[in-house]
Amino acid sequence: MKNVLFICSQNRLRSPTAEQMLCKRSDLEVASAGTNNDADTPLTAELVDWADLIFVMEKMHRSKLQKRFRANLKSKRVVCLDIPDRYAFMDPALVRLLETKLARHLPRG
Repeated sequence: MKNVLFICSQNRLRSPTAEQMLCKRSDLEVASAGTNNDADTPLTAELVDWADLIFVMEKMHRSKLQKRFRANLKSKRVVCLDIPDRYAFMDPALVRLLETKLARHLPRG
C-alpha cells in the first residue's frame, strides 16, 4: 500500500479532486491538504511523514512544502503537476488533466 498526498493552496478544489478520484483504489491510501493557514485541511508534519509520494499542484506549493517541512522530506518523492488554480471541484477538465498527469506516476496495478 502506498500513501499518496496531494497538496494545493486551500485544499478545496484541486487536491480534494485528486483525492476523490483515487480514494477507491485498493493499492493506495490518499489524503489531501493545503499550504495556506486557512486551508480546509492544513498541511502538517504528520501528513508529510505519512506520505510515500507527494504531489503538488504548482511550483509555489513545492517551495512552501520545502521551506516548512524540509526535515520531513529527506526520503520523499515530490512531483509538481503544474495544474493552475482555475478549476472547480471535480471539474471534468480537471479530472481529465489529473488522469493524464498521474498515469505515469501511479499506474494501475
